[in-house]
Amino acid sequence: MAETGNWAFPEGLQPQPEELRFDLDAALDAVVQLRAEIPDEAFTAGILGTERAGNAVVIREDGLLLTIGYLVTEAHSIWLMTNRGTVVAGHALAYDQPTGFGLVQPLAPLGVAPLARGSAAEGAVGDPVFVIGHGGRAHALKARLVAKREFAGYWEYVLDEALFTAPAHPQWGGAALLGEDGRLLGIGSLLVQEVIEGRAMQGNMMVPIDLLAPILGDLCALGRAARPPRPWLGMYTQEVEGQLVVGGLAHGGPAERAGVKLGDQVLEVAGERAGSLADLFRKVWRLGPAGSEVPLTLGRRGARVQARLRSADRSDFLLKPKMH
Repeated sequence: MAETGNWAFPEGLQPQPEELRFDLDAALDAVVQLRAEIPDEAFTAGILGTERAGNAVVIREDGLLLTIGYLVTEAHSIWLMTNRGTVVAGHALAYDQPTGFGLVQPLAPLGVAPLARGSAAEGAVGDPVFVIGHGGRAHALKARLVAKREFAGYWEYVLDEALFTAPAHPQWGGAALLGEDGRLLGIGSLLVQEVIEGRAMQGNMMVPIDLLAPILGDLCALGRAARPPRPWLGMYTQEVEGQLVVGGLAHGGPAERAGVKLGDQVLEVAGERAGSLADLFRKVWRLGPAGSEVPLTLGRRGARVQARLRSADRSDFLLKPKMH
């Protein structure tokens, strides 16, 4: 995640206020800088680091902030800074693993008006959009919605329809994706490679804002959505030349405990062939909530190996935030 600094997009890539149908300054101010500190002993410290920086978007009059969850997972300290220089401590209110959203409550007024939410479902491929990072117009980018498609991540994550934009914003984590009317369409998650008109270029993957409304009340009240937690294997699987290959194992996770090895090929889940990364995860999730048994058929040095994993709730492995 690139941090705010003394860089700027070229003027031609920045949105121009006179060309817009919304108040650009208000939209820019609604995106704040977020810095999080994570304890060394945290479960995600080795993967995501102990110092994380990105963006968060004010979405409610009380200052509630929406961001991407990996920035605030296991955070014991969060600081927020507005474009006007106001610095406020924050509390990690919720992290929803299925969507990837995180919520942060500022512990003092930010003095920033919220950004109105739109609907990513109304956006069409090819539409002009704006990707906004903290730091004013110099960190605002004119882009296009180049794809709407399924996304699967090795950390046992699937979006039925993610949003992909290009060109890439280097400050993508928690950045705001705005439509032509200035409403929030999504939250920045990843830097990705896209093929556009026959050539490869970098872009961003965005989590659609539409996924928030059904769970927002639960996240604020409970810290998580009121649905059974998905079974988690702690098995970081990648698609390599058409094969599903175990590239990493969470220490102490279900896969490691069941004897899964690095380099194993995942062939079947409960006797059914796993055809893709998303298919693998969905087959696991269909077996029941966290704690369900997950039978896997693995390929190991030319032999078929059977493994029975007792799945877990990933959140049980994470340090819980402490209220200030």
